[in-house]
Amino acid sequence: MPKAPDIEAIATARATLAERDPALARAHAQTPMLEWRLRPGGFEGLFRMIVEQQVSVASAASVWARLQAGLGEITPEALLAHDIDSLRGMGLSRQKSTYGQGIALAQIEGRIDLEHMQTLSDDDAIAALTALKGVGLWTAEAYLMMCEGRLDVFPGGDVALQEAIKWADGTETRPDQKAAYARAELWRPYRAVATHLLWAWYTGVKRGEIVLAEGGPEPVEPRE
Repeated sequence: MPKAPDIEAIATARATLAERDPALARAHAQTPMLEWRLRPGGFEGLFRMIVEQQVSVASAASVWARLQAGLGEITPEALLAHDIDSLRGMGLSRQKSTYGQGIALAQIEGRIDLEHMQTLSDDDAIAALTALKGVGLWTAEAYLMMCEGRLDVFPGGDVALQEAIKWADGTETRPDQKAAYARAELWRPYRAVATHLLWAWYTGVKRGEIVLAEGGPEPVEPRE
């Protein structure tokens, strides 16, 4: 089973990042030490990320609760035992129902093994995940970070992360996905730790708990 990085490992990685990159040093100094809260993985973890895409936290939680009540156990077999209309009756959209059943079938048929993804390299795991319909690059990268605790995965397409990079570098424009990936090369092999740090820093600024030396937060679009 994947394990979350412990607090000592995170502290060491953050100190290394701050020493290596002055742009991260301010975020490191202003952001309290964070705990890596690992989400459930496997089929349930990936399917939940599909459910959460492009909806509010409250809406996603409501749909997930209805799915738990309707399915009993969130497994590939349970999902495939219900047709699309039944899943829609539990609050899931037709598209997400189709994606979920496709992932469930891939798991059952052995085209992917979500219970043992940790046996694959980061690149191979991302390739396997994005081969599934409905799983984009951000979802694959976020799954490997949040559900498997991988330290060197970087969701370069995340707009909140891009905004935090803009603040850290003191630039006028947000880096696009390609530029964000290039910028993060300096942070290997701790790109996921840098991501968590920048997300926490961004959240602190948005909540008014952290004050930027210059400028301020601007509205950004929600993540995938």
